[in-house]
Amino acid sequence: MSPIDRRMLYHVNWRLVGVMAALFAIGVLNLYSASGVRLGDGVQMENFYQKQLIWGAMGLVGMLAFMVFDYRRLHSVAWPMYVLTIVLLLAVPFIGKTVLGARRWLDFGLFSFQPSELAKFTMLLLGARLLSADSEKLNLRQLATVLGLGLVPALMIIKQPDLGTGMLVLLLLGGLVLFRGVKPWLFRTLCVLVPLVMPLFWFVLKDYQKRRILAFLDPATDPLGSGYHILQSEIAVGSGRIFGKGFLGGTQSQLRFLPEKHTDFAVAVFGEEWGFFGMITILSIFCAFLYQIAVVARDAKDPYGSYLAAGVFFYFFWQILINMGMVMGLMPVVGVPLPFISYGGSATLVNFSLVGLVLNVSMRRYLFKQT
Repeated sequence: MSPIDRRMLYHVNWRLVGVMAALFAIGVLNLYSASGVRLGDGVQMENFYQKQLIWGAMGLVGMLAFMVFDYRRLHSVAWPMYVLTIVLLLAVPFIGKTVLGARRWLDFGLFSFQPSELAKFTMLLLGARLLSADSEKLNLRQLATVLGLGLVPALMIIKQPDLGTGMLVLLLLGGLVLFRGVKPWLFRTLCVLVPLVMPLFWFVLKDYQKRRILAFLDPATDPLGSGYHILQSEIAVGSGRIFGKGFLGGTQSQLRFLPEKHTDFAVAVFGEEWGFFGMITILSIFCAFLYQIAVVARDAKDPYGSYLAAGVFFYFFWQILINMGMVMGLMPVVGVPLPFISYGGSATLVNFSLVGLVLNVSMRRYLFKQT
């Protein structure tokens, strides 16, 4: 191994690797519990946790792949990726596969692909390229350009319908905009205009999305319909009390009262079994995970690497905030999974790969001069 290879391994953020591994291990154990269903003659186990282990192994390969090349090469592929993403999103309404009433997937025979997942990664790359070009705070024209580019795929994704992913695309860009900064007068103007404009989005929402928001405000109005997810999740988390019911001891999940217990509401299973202290523990691990990504963004020696790491930070931050918020009844149900805890193949691949991208930035930070 050459000296430069040894130095690159030395500069890998191993704390980030360790925290990510801890989260994935917790997620697999939690999915093992969520896979259990109590029947009259015992407990029947589904295979979600086994599939997640396979996806984790594939994600590890993806993470290593994202570590081996010079991340600055991504600067030149941002625009081609954006065009490709728009083309794929345009194809979804015509040739996409419908699952549970939503047309979001493109079927390629051996595998299915969700272009909205690619959209998040694409906007991360394009946002980092556009915003790292200058250090001055954004003016109105620059802000409109960046957000306009994000609105195109976001509205196409919301149309599928997939409100959660569409929101994440805009929130990711919004986080990068805040990382860059805007002119003070523009920031004050936005603080006034955004609350005034947001109610208008009510008129572009689907009926079921409106019902979810109304159910969030008062779940008891439709306890067996739109409010069912929130009520059962709150019961599961609340019944865990201080120390929880113990591993495999949850009743809401084991008796199938809790819906989507292996995906969007996986952390509700964890809260029921491990209680308040368990939820505080997993929240602390997530905070350590985000902190290590922030350290990489801070220590990167070139602006593009710093913005890439910051984009990954906001990618995970918003998903953690929204998922845990909706599980505890603090936010409407929008179908956003919890990274490394919720089951999901494409999401697991993306999560591991993005961590690999952050590690790429951290291990090459000594190669560039401070700019």
